[in-house]
Amino acid sequence: MNREQEAVDTMTEELVENEQSLLLHNDDHNTFEYVIKCLVEVCDHTYEQAETCAWITHYKGKCAIKYGTFKELKPYYDAMLDRQLYVSIQ
Repeated sequence: MNREQEAVDTMTEELVENEQSLLLHNDDHNTFEYVIKCLVEVCDHTYEQAETCAWITHYKGKCAIKYGTFKELKPYYDAMLDRQLYVSIQ
């Protein structure tokens, strides 16, 4: 493998590592309205965007609600946990 290919591989690996998703997981405790309210307040979603995420989470079990690096997503993760919502960063 030449140096140029190694550099491309390293940059690609860094991009993949930095790309994370904040996932909202379904639960049986929170209402749709509460989840929507939290998504609007914490993630700056529009009401329609938040409602769509809530329905996707309900039917599929989880939904990506924000993308970015771990460092960027951590404050959103903490804020959602503080609101008793189940989230993860992957």
